[in-house]
Amino acid sequence: MTGRPTSDPADHQLLKSLLGAWALAACSAEESAAVEEHLTDCGSCADEARRLREAVALLHPQDSLDLDPGLRSKVLATALDRRRPRIPLPLWAEPYDAETARLDALLHDMGEAEWGAPVRLSWYEEDAPASREISVAGVIGHLMAVDGLVALSLGLPDPLHMGAPPEGEGPARPVLTCPGERTETFWKEAGSAHEQQQRLTAELRRSHAGTVRGVWRDQNYSLIRTASFAGGGVADLGVPYGAGVSLPLRDAFLDRAFECWMHAWDVARAIDYPYVVPDAAHLHQLMDLAARLLPGVIAERRRTGLAAPPRRLVAAGSPGRTLHLELEGEGGGDWYIPLDSPAAMASPGEMVAHVALEGLEFCRLAAGHVSPEEAAAGHDGERGEIRDFLYATASLSRL
Repeated sequence: MTGRPTSDPADHQLLKSLLGAWALAACSAEESAAVEEHLTDCGSCADEARRLREAVALLHPQDSLDLDPGLRSKVLATALDRRRPRIPLPLWAEPYDAETARLDALLHDMGEAEWGAPVRLSWYEEDAPASREISVAGVIGHLMAVDGLVALSLGLPDPLHMGAPPEGEGPARPVLTCPGERTETFWKEAGSAHEQQQRLTAELRRSHAGTVRGVWRDQNYSLIRTASFAGGGVADLGVPYGAGVSLPLRDAFLDRAFECWMHAWDVARAIDYPYVVPDAAHLHQLMDLAARLLPGVIAERRRTGLAAPPRRLVAAGSPGRTLHLELEGEGGGDWYIPLDSPAAMASPGEMVAHVALEGLEFCRLAAGHVSPEEAAAGHDGERGEIRDFLYATASLSRL
């Protein structure tokens, strides 16, 4: 049914011409009032106005400007699934936090098939290169097994005891403190589990890999959280590394950050994925750890006949022959390393050798990724001491 038109055809035509603007809410208040009054009397215009409003609603639905009340919880849930809440960290734990997060991001971006990609791990053993090929999942298991040394020192569960019989229901499992033994044990038990499940199909293997990542990631969070809330005194807590070697917790965290970075690099190279070096401040801490460990490593190599004996005996705290290590590039700096005894005082005035290396090359040497002969070093001074230094640096690496 159509209503009667307005008494003035001119007014009708004018108001009809405003219907499009009115439907878009583009009229002035006076125009809107006139159109709406007209619509109560004109059925044809009322029908046209309804059709225009419906068309406008299809083109531009009038959504509420208020946010979905569930949006915040959804965003938080996604963020927390990707990365746990940040907590205050000691300076020495920051590189570990950063490197485990970077590796986790790499694993998150990997395709399922890439978990089985072969990764070549390299290190030095008694001045000879050694290597092992393992899957990406095996690399993560290796990191988790050795990180377990830090976990044990903080009173956290040992990942090697996961799945072991409850106490009293089987022989007690020894606590392994040698990184290599821990890794081999983890790999052996993971292989046994696969065999018990009838040599898992590729899909089940991928599921196992994902589980390894989840356990490793949860362990990372536990280590960081526990170290952060334990107070300043925990930094000197001893972490055993087998064969009578022990590192204070602050150095153990740096050691784990260094290995995490290097093995992430191994994984990225195996799957043809770009990977960058750590933050410069973190990289400096990792270089500093290696430089601080070298005097003790040189002394141990002398005790085992892998390096020449010291030229002279030096009393503890006295200046002794010194090697100047100059690392160039991001995170680099200068270190003075006592050569005759770890207890001697390094002194620029007693310098007998100078080695200049690009910082990344030094890290690759300390990780066993390049040989001492291949390390592109600029050096001068006593050749024997320089050789011992390069081989001692390579011997910092291990499985």
